[in-house]
Amino acid sequence: MIRPFENAIAKGRTPRSSSADGRPGRGPGGGDGPADRRGSDGGDGGAHGGDGRPDCPRCGGLGWLRRDVAVGHPDFGKAFPCDCLADELEARRLAGVRDASNIAALGHMTFSTFRLDAPGNTPEALRSLQIAFDAASHFAAQPAGWLVLQGGYGCGKTHLAAAIVNARLGQGAPAVFIAVPDLLDHLRAAYASDVPQDGFDARFEAVRNAPLLVLDDLGTEAPTAWAAEKLFQLLNHRYNAKLPTVITTNHDLDVLDERLRSRLGHYGLVRPITISALDYRGGTGQADGTELSTLHLYGHMTFQTWDVRAGAVEPAAAENLARAARVARSFAEAPHGWLVLLGDHFCGKTHLAAAIANHRMGEGENPVFVVVPDLLDHLRATFSPTSRVRYDKRFEDIRSSRLLILDDLGTESATPWAQEKLYQLLNHRYTSGLPTVITTATPLGDIPPRLRSRMLDRRVCTIFEIQAPPYRPAPAGPAGGTARRSAGGPRTGAPPPRRPTRAGTDPR
Repeated sequence: MIRPFENAIAKGRTPRSSSADGRPGRGPGGGDGPADRRGSDGGDGGAHGGDGRPDCPRCGGLGWLRRDVAVGHPDFGKAFPCDCLADELEARRLAGVRDASNIAALGHMTFSTFRLDAPGNTPEALRSLQIAFDAASHFAAQPAGWLVLQGGYGCGKTHLAAAIVNARLGQGAPAVFIAVPDLLDHLRAAYASDVPQDGFDARFEAVRNAPLLVLDDLGTEAPTAWAAEKLFQLLNHRYNAKLPTVITTNHDLDVLDERLRSRLGHYGLVRPITISALDYRGGTGQADGTELSTLHLYGHMTFQTWDVRAGAVEPAAAENLARAARVARSFAEAPHGWLVLLGDHFCGKTHLAAAIANHRMGEGENPVFVVVPDLLDHLRATFSPTSRVRYDKRFEDIRSSRLLILDDLGTESATPWAQEKLYQLLNHRYTSGLPTVITTATPLGDIPPRLRSRMLDRRVCTIFEIQAPPYRPAPAGPAGGTARRSAGGPRTGAPPPRRPTRAGTDPR
């Protein structure tokens, strides 16, 4: 194959080389030596041939430069692409990656063909589809940061990811879509290439510097040390450079490589969205416990509808309600550790817990919101011969959920089995540092010691007591039961006041 400089000679042109600053380079002895006519031994794209811009002041139209270095330097005699060829070479490299992908076969996957009314889904699942659709549409219009789409097989992740790429390509913008296993095969094949410009370095650079990269099915690749290293190098580079990236995965982020997880969990750069819809091809949806959630019943309970009842309660109570909302909103914006909301029945605990869950839903997550007695009933139901879910699977889905809201702790039947399950559940989330919200009308002094000891760990847990009176009269408790506060009055049976927590209230 005639290489660029040799091609220039064949056309009757005198090959010229230039130094890095654009001045003509000279060979040994002051003349243009044989090295001027050599093709690239390691440059980007030299084997493809092609001229630069005829009016380019650096290469004079050749498209290639020779660096003005001493004999013996590694770059002596090598041709390097001129800046005027940069766009063309980048396009060639991206085309090579696109050839290795399957985007041509996914041309039908557009935003207009995405189904938002998939039958058989719960309201939460349909809402997760809408949130993911809106996020993907916005990303396609203005690619920035990272978008991570999580969910079960067939829930629509790949469709939305392909729709982003198809939208960008339709606008004439460069974008790369490739499944992670195919990407690794594409890189491995480079080791067998005898063309330097199609070697591993060129292919890897094309992927990690792509203006927009979509990695489909992260976590399905063979878990070799080489694969883990290449994926880390790729994502770490794009993370540091803040290059727009879309990732789809069937896995929870907790099971991915720790180095990847730390970057995928960066809320400032990364927006994770979980799709809990059923498989479009039939089967089940995301097995993460969200099908137990009753959040759809509390959709009206948001921070916008929170009422501090100014004028209806004493000023101190209204201020307490306002502080409660601030604490809950802060947790909702960056879930971390535990938040325990104490207070009488009907004082607003459930409203704030649901507001946290609804806020996270708006961010694309699928928190599990469940009343504690209902949760225990769901676990018991798995022992039935007709249950479609095994107990261990159901329990694992709940205790490992990304965000768990347990409403009305203390209203469950106090059987040894129930206490054991609650301890196992909360102990796992405590040791794993998983964000958890708990509401209870039971004084902390009456909560089982094994649970109470974890709630009182101020390194992990923030406790806030809502001291305002109930929104409506609370039902009378059983004789001899735990006494409730009258409007604004102190609890009975509660431990003595402590110093204020991080929330600025007295934990009891």
